Formats: sequence, structure tokens, C-alpha cells
Amino acid sequence: MEKTILIKSTAGLHAELAAKIVQTASRYDVDIRLVYANVTIDAKSILGLMSLAVPRGENVKLVAVGDKAEKAIADIERILA
Repeated sequence: MEKTILIKSTAGLHAELAAKIVQTASRYDVDIRLVYANVTIDAKSILGLMSLAVPRGENVKLVAVGDKAEKAIADIERILA
């Protein structure tokens, strides 16, 4: 499953937001990746998320594979929206 999400946080994808994404993604037995500017990282990696430095107003793509992929993406989307 894939979903494109607009980053609405005024600070972009910052440390606190990245930590919430990692915590949420880690609850699922799902391979979940975040794609930005042709770079793909594991959404369960805080260093990976921080390295992207996604600013406010940019789109990221979540790609998830597994039984709970849709639920994992929906939960992460709520964090980013």
C-alpha cells in the first residue's frame, strides 16, 4: 500500500515528530518506508527520518507491506496531518 502525505507541521519533520512516527511504525509487524526526494528510509529508524530534513509543505510517500499496512499508514498519517 502507498499513500502520499503533505507535511503540515510548521517545523517540518522534526525530532519529536520523527520519534512519534518511529513509535507508531514499530507497533506493527509491517515493512514501512518513507520516501522523500528520491530517498527511501525505514520509517522505524529515527536517524533515517531525521536525515531527510523534510520541510513544511512538502509531500512524502509512505509505502507499507504487511497484514496491517493500511492501519499503520493511517496511524502515521494522523501524526503528520
